[in-house]
Amino acid sequence: MKTVLYIHGMGGGGDSRIPRLLGEHLAGEGIRVVVRTYDFDPETGRAQILSWVEELRPDLVIGESLGAIQALRVRGIPHLFVSPSLGAPVFLYRLAWICRIPGGPALLHRIWRVKEGDRQPLRFEYGILRKYKAHWEDACRAAAEGGYHYAFFGTRDHYRKSGIVRISTWRKMFGDTYQIYEGTHFMEEEYVYSMLVPKIRKVLDMPEASLHI
Repeated sequence: MKTVLYIHGMGGGGDSRIPRLLGEHLAGEGIRVVVRTYDFDPETGRAQILSWVEELRPDLVIGESLGAIQALRVRGIPHLFVSPSLGAPVFLYRLAWICRIPGGPALLHRIWRVKEGDRQPLRFEYGILRKYKAHWEDACRAAAEGGYHYAFFGTRDHYRKSGIVRISTWRKMFGDTYQIYEGTHFMEEEYVYSMLVPKIRKVLDMPEASLHI
């Protein structure tokens, strides 16, 4: 049995769509996909994720959107990414001041609404958002240590306009290790099956030595 640990994005959680599709599709191939809801505080979330890594011993980590930063901080395991939001941690860090203004957190909650269900509660607090800079810095250090990193980006990803998602940043860090699909930030089902699933199979079948380049 191979295990994939899926790290959801901001406001995602245990019932997120992409890992559910992956789990249903790959179950018959001896591949289990595990996704759990972690805390929005990046350090609390990191501790939770590292405990799951210790428990599950995953063969692959997939990071989606803001979850890509948590995925990068998991060392020694090959990584895949869906719409990695490499610019998001600095963006959140710079938003921290709004939380000190009366009504500021409520405004942020109106902008980023979380769906009902097993989803990550978003706590817009000054102290939490200020942690995102160090969160990003550690992710960069982990990325510089090497390993296998491959990403998927959508042509109609609305976060690319703001720089929260930027292919040029990915290329500076990891080179041309990515593919582009004709879709949005939230990878459509057809690309989950036609692009992400084959890549998961390929990575899980690759010799271990090639995954640490």
